[in-house]
Amino acid sequence: MSTAAKRRLIRDFKRLASDPPIGISGSPNPDNIMIWNAVIFGPPDTPFEDGSFRLTLTFSDAYPNKPPTVRFVSKMFHPNIYHNGELCLDILQNRWSPTYDVAAILTSVQSLLNDPNPSSPANVEAAQLYKENIKEYERKVKHTVESSWMDNMEASAETSTSSSGTATRAPAIPAA
Repeated sequence: MSTAAKRRLIRDFKRLASDPPIGISGSPNPDNIMIWNAVIFGPPDTPFEDGSFRLTLTFSDAYPNKPPTVRFVSKMFHPNIYHNGELCLDILQNRWSPTYDVAAILTSVQSLLNDPNPSSPANVEAAQLYKENIKEYERKVKHTVESSWMDNMEASAETSTSSSGTATRAPAIPAA
């Protein structure tokens, strides 16, 4: 592991922990600082509002000179997010700058939720609906938001343990 990358990621984590952007949370894996888990909350007044979306960021030894690989773990329906969770976001590709830190990356991803670029689609169906049938697009996004609640409950249940050390399940949310 590159010492420069590790130092930079420690600095990024300290900044994110001391001054987190609204609706964003992230931290390195306790066993590997090069892999981060993050959560982005859907921006207010958007179809993604009330959603809680999990991501992973995987950094190479070349960071910050090369961007991390960012992937949604949560199921997403968005013009610029591939079905496998990878993003089509310019700052993670041809517009990358070493001045971007983890907070800037996650803020850009959060902004993308509110401001998709349907002319450069990763998900053609989502881009087409966004341009031609916004109500249907918003309906599908609402389903994604609801799925994010269940994803997070399942993730919480997987990591929650009782005093005996056995896994416990989180209570189910009744259907509305």
